[in-house]
Amino acid sequence: LLSHLVLVLGILIVAFPVYLAFVASTHTRDAIVQVPMPIVPGSHFVENYVGALTGTGSTQGSAAPVGRMMWVSLVTALVISIGKIAISLLSAFAIVYFRFPFKKLVFWLIFITLMLPVEVRILPTYKVLSDLSMLNSYAGLTVPLIASATATFLFRQFFLTVPDE
Repeated sequence: LLSHLVLVLGILIVAFPVYLAFVASTHTRDAIVQVPMPIVPGSHFVENYVGALTGTGSTQGSAAPVGRMMWVSLVTALVISIGKIAISLLSAFAIVYFRFPFKKLVFWLIFITLMLPVEVRILPTYKVLSDLSMLNSYAGLTVPLIASATATFLFRQFFLTVPDE
């Protein structure tokens, strides 16, 4: 009984701020700043959420179109994921199954890039994207993140376990 009570108390402590944020999103700005703040959901749920998704609710808060931001995030995530898997799969397959000069060197050059922190690559990446006029585009968001030494390494390790037969 005591362990369940502690668990329920922990859930309430974690979940209450989330519930409070949801309740605040259903009220007007004036209602939220009143003391005490309402604890039950308000009547402006649809109005506030439509305003947030479309960016038309500037009188209630930010005019940023959250729906557009979510679309950009979805497209970016899908393109990066699919591109990263495709390129890493092909490069790892080539490293394991094809014979070409300096095969080990190519693998080690890919592997060494794992040691480069992201901070080292930020400015050169920005400069290249700027020179190619790819700023403020989907290509500028996705192309620099498609190449992945980690995924290539993991696919290579998998391909090494597959028998030649």
